[in-house]
Amino acid sequence: MGFIKSVKSGIVWTFLQQFSVQSINFGVQMILARLLLPSDFGLIAMINIFIAVGQTLSDSGMTSSLIRNKENSEKDYGTVFITNFFVSLLLYLIIFFTAPFIAQFYDQKILTSILRVYALVYVISSFSVVQIARFTKELKFKDQFKYQLPSVICGACAGIIMAFLDYGVWSLVGLNIVQALTFSLFLLIFYSWKPKLVFEKDTFKYHFNFGYKLTLSGLLDTIYLNLYKVIIGKKFSITSVGYFSQADSLRLFPINQLSSVLNKVTFPLFASIGNDDEKLKRAYRSSVRLVLSVSAALMLILILVAKPLILLVFGAKWLPSVPYFQILCVASIFLPFSRYNLTILKVKGRSDLFLRVEVIKKVIGFITLFLCIPFGIYAIVWGLCITNVSFAYINGYFSGRLINHSLLSQILETLKIILGAILAFIVTYLLGDYFNIASFGSFLSIVTTTFIFLCLYAPIVFVFNKELIKDLSLILKRK
Repeated sequence: MGFIKSVKSGIVWTFLQQFSVQSINFGVQMILARLLLPSDFGLIAMINIFIAVGQTLSDSGMTSSLIRNKENSEKDYGTVFITNFFVSLLLYLIIFFTAPFIAQFYDQKILTSILRVYALVYVISSFSVVQIARFTKELKFKDQFKYQLPSVICGACAGIIMAFLDYGVWSLVGLNIVQALTFSLFLLIFYSWKPKLVFEKDTFKYHFNFGYKLTLSGLLDTIYLNLYKVIIGKKFSITSVGYFSQADSLRLFPINQLSSVLNKVTFPLFASIGNDDEKLKRAYRSSVRLVLSVSAALMLILILVAKPLILLVFGAKWLPSVPYFQILCVASIFLPFSRYNLTILKVKGRSDLFLRVEVIKKVIGFITLFLCIPFGIYAIVWGLCITNVSFAYINGYFSGRLINHSLLSQILETLKIILGAILAFIVTYLLGDYFNIASFGSFLSIVTTTFIFLCLYAPIVFVFNKELIKDLSLILKRK
């Protein structure tokens, strides 16, 4: 299959997978947001750091090594599978015995039992991570879609039924456990390929030496992002962290679909280009133009319609999360661009540089966070936004050095795209204020505002971003 055809096929099936899976999850969150209390979401948000850290450590970065590796044998897959399983089991035991101390830290006794049940996800997921890596490496997103969709539906049904039966916060735990369990079971029972139970020391060293730096990088990122919820939950209230967490989930929902679809396709394809720096640079620039044009438009629309959107999706009790959501949307504009830059580092096999970049960013991030704490929640959220924007360009500086793409060039290219979107944003805001579109009702105001923005944005892209139009034309024409 040719390069362009691989991209098209990968994008189509990854989009279907992401759109269907995440749409179901999002729909379930809408229902649960109306059935549960903000404090229920706050409890889960407070322990997310421990769940996320465990999932990062259990993988050990070795699945990324499988995807990057040119050829994998059964020994490669088997070694990574066995390693993931035993690391996951060890992590679960650690969480099981430390859960009472975590609950004591937050002064919430219920967290002991929640953590001990929720952390089972570590062990359950270890049975599917190698298969997912294999799907990704071979661009078999259609196969992954067939197994993931039923598991998501099962998890959704479990969560909603438990919420209707007044299980409260346990509905959120049950949703995740059932979803992970059914996905792993479907793969083990129905998927023809299964990892062999073989372990080779040299194979382990090879994948671990590449993966552990990515793991440390991921660990820093996971702790940093979830530390905001820990601090808000500790310094302020469970309800406040519930509002922040829901705003964060809502702003990440569309941008994660966009970046995940393209990243899952471009990582293995960028890896196939690998040593041809000029070709890699062209592919990278085309990808950034596309993804940043979409992310800028998407996030600015969400800022404009934030209040009616949250009112429509979650209900009036979630309106205090609107300001958090709008601020976080600014940071989300740059998220796909930031991830593309990190992909270049992985493609080039520079996991050492990947780790160094993460250390630099997180030192900046931790300092900013602790400086913002005395000034309240809004200062904390603005600090998160500003640092995330700066992180995108820090990533760009280091990745650009590997493909001869200077930071100044990246800044000029991205600003050209973003300023066009901001122009459409300003005019849309002024028109909305003049015609009092907010009075139209939640749904109609969202549709009207989106339509006005797109009508303004399309000609701006056509006039000032002709490279993007050219890229899209080439992709659509070629096979």
